[in-house]
Amino acid sequence: MRSVWSGNLAFGLVSIPVKLGSAVSSHKISFRQIHLADQGRVRYQKTCELDEEVLTSADIGRAFETPDDRLVEITDADLQALPLPTAKTIEVSGFVETAKVDRMQLDTPYFLAPSSPTANKPYVLMRDALARSGKAAVGKFAMRNSEHLALITARDDILLLQTLRWPDELNSAADAAPRGKVNISDNELQLADTLIEALGEADLTAYHDEYAAAVEALVTAKLEGAEPPAAGREAGGGQVVDLMAALQASVDQAQEGRGGGDRDATVHDIGRSGRSGGGTGTGKRTAKKTAAKKTPAKKTAKKTAAKKTTGRQRKAN
Repeated sequence: MRSVWSGNLAFGLVSIPVKLGSAVSSHKISFRQIHLADQGRVRYQKTCELDEEVLTSADIGRAFETPDDRLVEITDADLQALPLPTAKTIEVSGFVETAKVDRMQLDTPYFLAPSSPTANKPYVLMRDALARSGKAAVGKFAMRNSEHLALITARDDILLLQTLRWPDELNSAADAAPRGKVNISDNELQLADTLIEALGEADLTAYHDEYAAAVEALVTAKLEGAEPPAAGREAGGGQVVDLMAALQASVDQAQEGRGGGDRDATVHDIGRSGRSGGGTGTGKRTAKKTAAKKTPAKKTAKKTAAKKTTGRQRKAN
């Protein structure tokens, strides 16, 4: 595991030498900019705005920009000399139930590992104590020129550290809520419940990045001079005109997609209760089925009447 930070995890008077390693990786597709005329790569040069001199990394430092546009140079030595106890220590200051942590605060996960054999016993002690309590430890530490709020939990045989966004970094969700009053009928809600049951439990391990795979296939085809893969069918879009019809069609599609194996799943009665004209799609279907059942009876009645008429005519003759 490549270490991105090392220091101590302070659990009361117990100090555990630890190191952080990334718990996730990314397969995000990145592209380079090219000159269309000759396929040359587009390069970026860093220049000084005062004398327009092209700079190397050795010529570049860092500075803090004040509100009045003044620049204050900050060196690596300045940062290392900061009187910050979290620079080399994650000090546990309290505990919280994991269920009470706002999911909007969760940020990047890291593996927290013992950095030496002598750290194994206190490491396992803290891991098992957290597992028994069902709680997470909360602390702060400094990394990459920033101080981070951290949540530490027991996960299988390891301690998992997840950085948290600071509470004042969370934006209000008020602007995301629908405007005005929205009425949902019992029929619509019940049919949505049926759709949830029909789609079933999601297996997160079965999902994969189709975009990355499609780009790789496209690149391979271009390298081999082959025909690029054909575009897939576009997903349907646009405004939903009849919500009930769309829900019912979704239920039918989900049940057919699962091979009909879930057709015995609970299907909620949506034909009786309802507030705003819901259930029209199901009502029409039921009416059509009933009419279809009555049709043979009418034909039988006509045949019986025809036979009686023929018999009377024969007797009269």
